[in-house]
Amino acid sequence: MKPPYDPDLELRGNLIRSLGALREMLPGSFVERKRSCGRPTCHCADGKSLHSQYQISVLIDGKPKALNVPARLVEEVRHKIEMRHRFDAAAETICSVNLKRFLQEKKEERSA
Repeated sequence: MKPPYDPDLELRGNLIRSLGALREMLPGSFVERKRSCGRPTCHCADGKSLHSQYQISVLIDGKPKALNVPARLVEEVRHKIEMRHRFDAAAETICSVNLKRFLQEKKEERSA
């Protein structure tokens, strides 16, 4: 006999199956800073047309670190950090579904 359709179980299964696509995720936050390079003849010397500097802000061994990201990798790194945010949202949803099912089982156990 086929068990009754449970949308929560379907959602949980879909989320778990999608996690493999997130294996390249990166932790932290993506940061874009504007700064001058320090050369007196550069266009940034006026303080208005500043250079972009890209970084990932992460915790390493419990300490905050800023890691520079080369301009050629900016879009890839942004995408990989966004993967981590999607992972966190999926994990939260899976835990929520599991808690709901646990509480329902507990309630049914009491009723029996």
